[in-house]
This record gives sequence, structure tokens and C-alpha cells, in this order.
Amino acid sequence: MSKRDYYDVLGLKKGASADEIKKAYRKKAKELHPDRNKDDPQAETQFKEANEAYEVLKDEEKKAAYDRFGHAAFEGGMGGGGGRPGGGGMGGNADFASAFSDVFDDLFGDFMGGRGQGGGRRRAARGADLRYNMRVTLEEAYIGLQKTINVPTSVQCTACSGSGSEGGAEPTTCPTCSGMGKVRATQGFFTVERSCPTCSGLGQIIKNPCQSCGGAGRVQKERALSVNVPAGVETGTRIRLAGEGEAGMRGGPPGDLYIFIEVEPHPIFERDGPNLQCRVPVSMISAALGGDIEVPTIDGGRSRVKIPAGSQSGRQMRLRGKGMPGLRGPGHGDMFIELAVETPVNLTSRQKELLREFEELSEENNPESKSFFSSVKNFWDSMKG
Repeated sequence: MSKRDYYDVLGLKKGASADEIKKAYRKKAKELHPDRNKDDPQAETQFKEANEAYEVLKDEEKKAAYDRFGHAAFEGGMGGGGGRPGGGGMGGNADFASAFSDVFDDLFGDFMGGRGQGGGRRRAARGADLRYNMRVTLEEAYIGLQKTINVPTSVQCTACSGSGSEGGAEPTTCPTCSGMGKVRATQGFFTVERSCPTCSGLGQIIKNPCQSCGGAGRVQKERALSVNVPAGVETGTRIRLAGEGEAGMRGGPPGDLYIFIEVEPHPIFERDGPNLQCRVPVSMISAALGGDIEVPTIDGGRSRVKIPAGSQSGRQMRLRGKGMPGLRGPGHGDMFIELAVETPVNLTSRQKELLREFEELSEENNPESKSFFSSVKNFWDSMKG
């Protein structure tokens, strides 16, 4: 039985580009794979046929020979020591592993690190990001501040300039993986890829490690950093310092430092976003008669607030613009004063006497109490009925 034209096998026209050949083979490989066509006895044969066609057409020299002589180019040992594609030598499985490896690279190369350019040398590893928790007072959050912090981290080794080699010599390419940082093993139809055991996936080895850092290219050190905390920060605000994280391995780029802000509770003010709440106790007399009180503000100043006569506990008054500054915009929030009417304690005999006399004279001065007990009386009457 005569062999089918390799271009026809892959559904291509003669002269197709390398990219077109790879795409066509990838499509055929998925379509004809035996695992997906268990009920079709012809699928495995067609699958091997597609593999054989791709094995020839992906290679520029073999493709040129095939374009000129057809199948005759690989008969009688003309294939350059490999027998016919898909047979002889190591057999079809080895050829398929080689062919499918290219497709695997095309599908997953970028995800697994890729080969890159110039021999596929893997880039040095980036340093880890660091987190620092900073506590600030509400006053500091109001005005903003510049604060110096000490961060224990890994910094670039000065003795080897981060290379990891004694005297700053350049690392050499790993002989096991040829700088790829990974090695492959063929298992049946598939090629398994794993990190190189010699260089731990870095693609380079150090023959004479630096004595200061042991070949890591970085050392542990505590650094003092100046942090600018803007006005208006609140708990959960995150400040990023680019490049201030852990140094990378063997000259790799450093990570970032993330500072997480926690605003401490305040004994007077309670924060609600951009606004502030301040609970102010007032005497029963002041609440009844009304008057002025003086309240503190977060900027250290004072404001006078007028209490209307007959104020009850829980009443709120607003001081506009006396809250926290906006973190991402102009303006300030407001400050809300909440009155807490205070009942007097430790009364003297005379005070008690005056209060009883006052109560007898103030039956019409407590509208809420009068309304409540009227409702209670109606409730009891209805229950009796």
C-alpha cells in the first residue's frame, strides 16, 4: 500500500510554513489521539501516520529532502541515520515523544518558564514580598507623619555583588540542563518536565561560592527605612514600597515591602470612615435648661456647642469639617456630638427634697413619660376587657 503524502496527512498544502505545520499537527494529535478514539480501530494508525508526517516536516533538512524526492528520500537509509520516520531505530514512540515535546512546549512553555532566548537561560529568582504592620495613633492618622522603621530582611551581598560567586565571578551554565533550569524524561507518549536537580532550576551553578553569603547572593540584615504615612489613613490602608522587599537569589530583582496600617483606638473619639463620633456627658440641669458646652476636636482645638433646652440622651449635633481628612481627595469629614444626659448620684437630703418637690411640680413637663404610661393604662384596660 502506497504511503500518503505527508502534507495531505496533516491537511496542508505543499510549502506550508513551520508555524502552519505545528498548528496542523497539534489539531490532528488532539483529534486522533487513541485515548479519545477507543472505539475507532483506525485512529491509532492515523495518529501514528500524523506523527510520522510531522516528524519529517518539522525538520527543515528533512522537509527539504521530502519536498524534492518525496518518500524516496527516506528509503534505503537516506534519512541521515534514522531509518524511515516512525519506524526503525528507536521506533515510533521515541519519534512521537520528540514531536509531541514541541507541541507541549508550544502549549505550556510560557507557563513552565519557557525556553526563552539565547539558549533558554532562566532568569534569577525574584525576591519575596515582605509585610510590616504599623500602628499609628488617631492624631497621627489625622496629620500624617514620616516614620522610620527597622525591617529584618535579605539584602544583596556586597562581597560578591549578588552573584553568589567568590570575587563576583559570573556563574557558569549548568551542564545537566544546559542552562534551561529543567530536565525532561520521556514516558511513553509524553515528555515529563521537572526542575534540574543539579542547579535547583536556576540554570546556573557556582563553582566557587562566596564565603559571605554561601552562594545565595544575599545576606540577612536589618534595614532602617523612612516611611511617609499620608494624612487620612485608616485601619487596613496598605502602603507599597517598590523594591524594598527581600533581595532576589543570585542578583535577582528584589520584592516589594507592603506596610499595613492599624489605627489605635482613641479614648475620646470613635472613627466612622471620614467622620468622628464624640459622646459628651451633660448634666440633667444643662440638658433641661439648655446652654453652651465646650468640646475637643481632633486637631487639638476646642469648639463651643449650643445645647437646646429639653435635650434628651442620644441627641446628636454636627460640627462640619471637623472630622478626618480624605485619603484620596480634598476636604474633611464631620464630627458628631452625641449627648449623654447624666443622672446625679450621691444626693444629699436637701437635694432629694428639692427633687421630690420638683417632681410634684413637673407633671406636665415630661410628655414622653405621660404618653408611655397612658399607653400602658390602655393596654391593661384592654386585657381586663
